Amino acid sequence: MLKVTCLSVAMLRRKAEGLLLLLILLSLYGCGKEEIRYGLLAGGSVSFEELQGKVVLINYWAEWCRPCRIEIPELNHFAQQHPDNVRVLSVNFDGVVGENLFEQVQALGIEFDTLLQDPRIDLAVLASSGLPETIVLNRKGEVQQVLFGPQTLQSLEAILDAPRL
Repeated sequence: MLKVTCLSVAMLRRKAEGLLLLLILLSLYGCGKEEIRYGLLAGGSVSFEELQGKVVLINYWAEWCRPCRIEIPELNHFAQQHPDNVRVLSVNFDGVVGENLFEQVQALGIEFDTLLQDPRIDLAVLASSGLPETIVLNRKGEVQQVLFGPQTLQSLEAILDAPRL
């Protein structure tokens, strides 16, 4: 009996040490992850980690999209009304870059920051089926919902008032 007990204690100790090592490695994995930063058309960069605590709207638009042109002033106004609680970002659906992107942003009157890279893959959001489209991140930085079609100031206010955000 004594041999079995000693053997069992030794086996338990090795399993506990293995489990402890696994837990340490898993915690180190989280510490070593680099935050993903996205360049901004106006200069600088942003990460969704630093925006936690705010509701983030990522709006997809294109120059040829008539509903986008109608929606953009609503998004501008919404962003101006809620600078402490909301961050509105834009992404050009067509992947336009450089001077062309700057000219389109100016022509459409987009007053909120434009991302130079599309974060859709990093956020695990499926490809868009149409425009305009807006991805909503809650205050924890998690994808809360994807909005299809043009948003109004009223629909945006309703999102902000949702208890789960």
